[in-house]
Amino acid sequence: MLVPSLINPTRILDLDDDVSLSAAIARMGKRVLLVDWGEANARAELSVAGHIEQLLLPLLRSMRERVTLIGYCLGGTMAIAVANLIETQNVVTLAAPWDFGAYPVSSHQALHNMWQHAEPAARSLGALPMEVLQAAFWSLDPQRTVRKFAEFGRLDPTGADARRFIELEEWANEGEPLPYPAAKELVEDLFGKNLPASGDWSVGGQTATDQLAAPALHLTAERDHIAPPQTVASGDVIAIPSGHVGMIVGSARKRLHDALAAFLDAPCR
Repeated sequence: MLVPSLINPTRILDLDDDVSLSAAIARMGKRVLLVDWGEANARAELSVAGHIEQLLLPLLRSMRERVTLIGYCLGGTMAIAVANLIETQNVVTLAAPWDFGAYPVSSHQALHNMWQHAEPAARSLGALPMEVLQAAFWSLDPQRTVRKFAEFGRLDPTGADARRFIELEEWANEGEPLPYPAAKELVEDLFGKNLPASGDWSVGGQTATDQLAAPALHLTAERDHIAPPQTVASGDVIAIPSGHVGMIVGSARKRLHDALAAFLDAPCR
């Protein structure tokens, strides 16, 4: 079961036939389910933990079998938490933060500034708009944002690379807003108080920990500014030479697929 982030659309994990992670796992002979969180207004009262407790956990219980959880970005953080509440076959995280205290001070400051300005409007709206979140992502590495558009200007506008760039930009700038309770928990509790790594994150009436009973593998992206490698959960880690999105849809995805296949096909532990 692929667990996407609450931020940006789910389809990054099934973007097209060439780069789809869902399709790659299916080619490994596995049955694949991709979680779609649905419209924000249908889950407007849910925090990050609430999404786990009221959506992800009931879904897993309905499966009536142990599943392998593969979580991307915040979805990986959530996959670790839910694995504390239900028996799973394996847990894999992809560019997923757990130790939010390990983010650079500049990243914490940028997020704090964003929230200070956006929180009153987000509280009034009941959600944090995607445009605000995207601006916060840009601020983590502004030079990269300039550089990628400069590189785009050198591409053949009719070529496959240009089409993929446009598709990824559309993905990055669309999607449901983040429900206010989820935004508040993400900024104030996960980032602000580092509840997961400090052992104080309560999910489903239990303290979420990265010390899991199920075998776990954490895949990090070496050039990741959104979920830097140093924020990864404890356990077995494989570094992929890529950025946050590139490990999913870029050329480095083949290394990710190989590492994932080897882990999923390993003898039962």
